[in-house]
Amino acid sequence: MITYILLNSSHLWRNILGLFLCAITLCACDNTGLQESQNPRPSPADYLGSEIVDGYLRAVEPPNFSFPEDHGPHPGYRNEWWYLTGNLETETGRRFGYQVTFFKNALRPESDNDCSGGNAWCTNHLWMGHAAVSDIDSATHYAAEIFTRQEPDLAGAVTTPFRVWIQDWQMFALGNEFPWELEVFADDFALTLQLSAFKQPVLQGDRGLSQKSPEPGNASYYYSMTRLPTQGQVHLQGESYDVAGQSWLDREWSTSALASDQSGWDWFSLQLTDGTELMYYQLRDGLGSTHSNSSGNFTSLMGLQVIISPEDIQLEEQVHWLASDGTSYTTQWRMEYADNDWIIQAAFDDQLMDVTFQYWEGAVDIIDGVSGEKIGQGYLEMVR
Repeated sequence: MITYILLNSSHLWRNILGLFLCAITLCACDNTGLQESQNPRPSPADYLGSEIVDGYLRAVEPPNFSFPEDHGPHPGYRNEWWYLTGNLETETGRRFGYQVTFFKNALRPESDNDCSGGNAWCTNHLWMGHAAVSDIDSATHYAAEIFTRQEPDLAGAVTTPFRVWIQDWQMFALGNEFPWELEVFADDFALTLQLSAFKQPVLQGDRGLSQKSPEPGNASYYYSMTRLPTQGQVHLQGESYDVAGQSWLDREWSTSALASDQSGWDWFSLQLTDGTELMYYQLRDGLGSTHSNSSGNFTSLMGLQVIISPEDIQLEEQVHWLASDGTSYTTQWRMEYADNDWIIQAAFDDQLMDVTFQYWEGAVDIIDGVSGEKIGQGYLEMVR
């Protein structure tokens, strides 16, 4: 059984991918699903579309969050993920960025779940994991991808004590709350990290309801842990590095989010050296322009939050990098917010996640636009 799949792999990978995509979209696949597709691979925007909603719960009203329970799974929604990014370095200053994501996808609504007959292999969920390490000193990006069904106990998420796993990739609490342990093992790299919580969860949008497009229900329940002191080891090509730094956790669950006229997004998670954080996602319409449902949040040192609307922030794309397929990604931005003028600069250009859903995800530096001084670090995700 193929359980671990890296990018740049074989024809068998594409066959399995075809079956996986058929499963998550509930399409009727015959033997043509085993043939190599000539169509472009789907976008993450396709994954978050609103075509398949019947029978699923939808994000409509602000939720009543309860922690640590809401770190765990939320049955009834079609999509859910646990999304970690971070900037780490050794005592000698060698820098690494990292990303780890656990994606859960329901194959059918809970009311249609027919796995009650005692078949241990019957599953209602498929899981996908993405992980990456950016070796900033060498400007080298390593990425890995993993797929599996949930049953029999190959993947899953539980609340008490908190744990989410996809085979030997896992994140789990050591007690009722933080600290958490993260363990990821890939061919070219591994991560063994411990994460603590410096601030309380930040509820994004309207008290945790993040409206992505005008239609009711095209939204997610969304919170962030904006500053997670992190320490542990990065294992890279046979070498181990003791590291410390800061991580960021994004948690979302939904059934649909994007409308048909939305084509992608730019997502910033910024941690400044003064102890504040800023999250902003710029949704793009079909022409690539900013969509009115773009939104963000500024978090003070003491955890106070200010909602950011598109009118509050100015983004200017300054430098672009072309992927091998011709897709353009912006690796230097100018961001103006409140009295701040920042340059958001990629640590290096090629931090492309060239996996099932191609996107750019990488470490960035925050530069004061006036003094030229580095004033923070963060992560940037771009979907085109």
